[in-house]
Amino acid sequence: MFTIERLGAAELTHHHADLAALLINVVEGGSSVGFIAPLSEETADAFWGKIGAEVDAGKRLVLAAIEGDSDNQHIVGCVHLALAAPLNGTHRAEVQKLLVHSLHRQKGIATALMTAIEDAARGLGKSLLVLDTESGSTADGLYERWGFVRSGVIPQYAQNSTGTALIDTVIYYKLV
Repeated sequence: MFTIERLGAAELTHHHADLAALLINVVEGGSSVGFIAPLSEETADAFWGKIGAEVDAGKRLVLAAIEGDSDNQHIVGCVHLALAAPLNGTHRAEVQKLLVHSLHRQKGIATALMTAIEDAARGLGKSLLVLDTESGSTADGLYERWGFVRSGVIPQYAQNSTGTALIDTVIYYKLV
């Protein structure tokens, strides 16, 4: 069983090794989440350090799926909500980095994380969520199932997880 918890900067530091391992696992599994495989631990560590600074500055919210008891907890998934916006866009936020460890998929973790991030967004007064994902990926179909609306496709937007091809990205939105 897992719980969903909001991570502050201190919790991000405490769970740093789990978060780095999660990111490496997802990238190694072929997900295009802004990194190229093989992803080094140093690069993963630097990413989570940057995220911790953004959480501390109030520019980002991170929710994590945590398994285990109080003595032996492990992060098995996460999702981010990027909050920084221009003054005319404070009603919106961007969902980023929905990650679930490959050993913990098909347990409802992604759905629970997305439900929780939508609730958190509403609690912060956000009425519009946007996100992007690789066209044709597993996540592509999930976002539509969760009520997101496909807005369009940007061709050749990013490199795939191995850096060997350019992939299309789908833009989604949801009014919450």
